[in-house]
Amino acid sequence: MQSIELQGQLRTAIGKSESKLNRVSGSIPCVLYGGKENIHFTVDEIAFSKVYITPIVYVVNLSIDGKSYKAIIKNIQFHPVTDKVLHVDFYEILDNKPFSIKLPVNIVGVSEGVKQGGKLQVKMRKIKVKGLLKDLPDVLEIDITKLGIGQSIKMESLQFTNLVIEEPKSAVVCSVNLTRSAARAMQQDGKK
Repeated sequence: MQSIELQGQLRTAIGKSESKLNRVSGSIPCVLYGGKENIHFTVDEIAFSKVYITPIVYVVNLSIDGKSYKAIIKNIQFHPVTDKVLHVDFYEILDNKPFSIKLPVNIVGVSEGVKQGGKLQVKMRKIKVKGLLKDLPDVLEIDITKLGIGQSIKMESLQFTNLVIEEPKSAVVCSVNLTRSAARAMQQDGKK
């Protein structure tokens, strides 16, 4: 997985009024949990935008007042009107402890059904998996070359090395649907 550096500063006071003051000064209140204790800190709003305005899932190397932590973003709270980031929850990860994360899906190949005039529909852009940091890829690749019209790929048919899928087995990742033009072509072929 790709990583990115982020600087943080410990928060001495916690509460609504302090959080508002942090936001006014261009900082985002954050919490790091999952380790021995929860750590309340702030990060610069502009520096943080490089982490979340991207489809890439990063391991964030946090440096908080001289101490280093590896973490992933668990939750981001946005303002309902302005979409400005209000609060971020980070989860500390350890090399020897498995954790859950949603990784992006990369569809590979051209399906037989699409070649016949069907339309590919991707239902899930990210899949929740659990594993060790060393086993996590940047993306989860799914090959669709054998997928025909009317067929779909479900979670139960997927396997990733050293990862446990934490999605319902019946969940559909992608499918190839019959289009009107393909249906007409099939009807015309049947009449001949």
